[in-house]
Amino acid sequence: MDKTILRRPVPEFLMTANLPPLLRRVYAARGIRSIDELEQSLKHLLPYSSLLGIEQAVTCLYQALSQQQHILILGDFDADGATSTALAVSALQAFGAQQVSYLVPNRFEYGYGLTSEIVEVAAERNPQLIVTVDNGISSIAGVVRANELGIQVLITDHHLSAETLPPARAIVNPNQPGCFFPSKNLAGVGVIFYVMLALRNHLRQVNWFAEQNLPEPNMSNLLDLVALGTVADVVPLDQNNRILVQQGLNRIRQNKARPGIAALLKIANRSKEHLVASDLGFALGPRLNAAGRLEDMSLGIACLLSQDPIQAESMALRLDALNKERREIEATMQQQAQSVLSQLKINADLPLGVCLHDSSWHQGVIGILASRIKDQLHRPVIAFASTDSVLLKGSARSINGVHIRDVLDAIAKKQPQLISKFGGHAMAAGLSLHQENYPAFCQAFAEEVARHISLDDIQGKITTDGELTAEHFCIEIADLLRNAGPWGQAFPEPLFDNYFYIVEQRIVGHKHLKLQLQLEQSHLVFDAIAFNIDIEKWPNYRARKIHGVYRLDVNEFRGVRNVQLMIEHLTVVEN
Repeated sequence: MDKTILRRPVPEFLMTANLPPLLRRVYAARGIRSIDELEQSLKHLLPYSSLLGIEQAVTCLYQALSQQQHILILGDFDADGATSTALAVSALQAFGAQQVSYLVPNRFEYGYGLTSEIVEVAAERNPQLIVTVDNGISSIAGVVRANELGIQVLITDHHLSAETLPPARAIVNPNQPGCFFPSKNLAGVGVIFYVMLALRNHLRQVNWFAEQNLPEPNMSNLLDLVALGTVADVVPLDQNNRILVQQGLNRIRQNKARPGIAALLKIANRSKEHLVASDLGFALGPRLNAAGRLEDMSLGIACLLSQDPIQAESMALRLDALNKERREIEATMQQQAQSVLSQLKINADLPLGVCLHDSSWHQGVIGILASRIKDQLHRPVIAFASTDSVLLKGSARSINGVHIRDVLDAIAKKQPQLISKFGGHAMAAGLSLHQENYPAFCQAFAEEVARHISLDDIQGKITTDGELTAEHFCIEIADLLRNAGPWGQAFPEPLFDNYFYIVEQRIVGHKHLKLQLQLEQSHLVFDAIAFNIDIEKWPNYRARKIHGVYRLDVNEFRGVRNVQLMIEHLTVVEN
């Protein structure tokens, strides 16, 4: 679909701040109202005291710790779940817990969360306390079964809750009713970090570390995990999350990352010294997620927990191989989805909410497929895979203006028989339903989405920070922008648009367009690259001039650093 290029409005405030003019413009367009909102030191982190349930959680954990009970961490099979699990295990062991283990449900056997079935598996290990991380807020049946077996449950989660909460010993979730924690955007790893922060403070007050002859742990050692999980889960980077991510990035850049993260960076060919948030999201996150998508996330957690660099690198190599396999599976699925979509007229026949299903699709990759198709169609998409001959599992991805979990909730309330279970966020959700209900669900989903958006709302739009002038195209400005984040969800990396003349163009890596571009009304020429270009349209040797939307970046090769434009979108300008 064609895209409309919009430019972010630039309010007049912040213009007196002691910042370079370009940064004032960028920050103002992202809603920054004062210089205080750019503070990134840990002293500006929101206190844990306003988290509902935090005191009960600390009491529960302290009892388990002081009695050396077996604590089992019940994780999730994505990067947020893996980092949350690794953080909980690492912190508790540093606090002196002698019996800490973890369990991650295999997504193909047990599905998501603390189900009653996975409680039976957990019970075989004889834990006295189960701590959920990045899941549990909707696990009513699982908590009930754990209670029946005499196992206490502490839930730490960040997903949206239903009207009824599980009967757990304690629940810490900024999105549960009655919680007044100012930021609702913590990832699962952020929630468990706060819980462990509160527990450490309590242990300090009761003189635990001195009595146990233990060094008091530095909680900053966990921030590399917090940064990775927060960015990989694509939660909004409000100020609190930006502090957590920036502090984690600082530790990694200072060569203080745990061996598993260092190994993943090495495999991904990312420099620790110049690491930015997008590297965590696009290089490390997918490799970690690949374990949960194709096999078992235990491999990813073991990599993050390893203290042996050689062992960690071996596991990182396996994760990298799984990620390559995942890409191949995804490519095949995308071709199948494109075949279906090509038979439809996008604006005429295609509903505003799209459901796609193929019995051959891989359960672990449908979320990525839904995201790719969503980006192409600019509308909410749910991709379904068959779990067996009866059930379908769906992964939903949404766009601004459509809260996808609320859409599913509305459907479930109107037609309770359609959806077996669901949960998620504003932009992503998961669900299960019986195959026989699929046609009716598709219709209900299209109708519910249409209540929130119209065709006008889903026309492809790219919002930029405007033009750059010739003096901005330099290493100093590129570095300034690169390090002015961390950039991410709801705090997007600066994006600009200008007119350029094409000096040279060629395909590299089979599907990427390498360009040399001359800035209009200037003699300046820059390298540029557009990833995953449509090779049926490019190279286009008749094109002389383009309107390009791009990020200003630095390409480093053999120690030489040059400005490079990362092209997000380009349109041929008629001569």
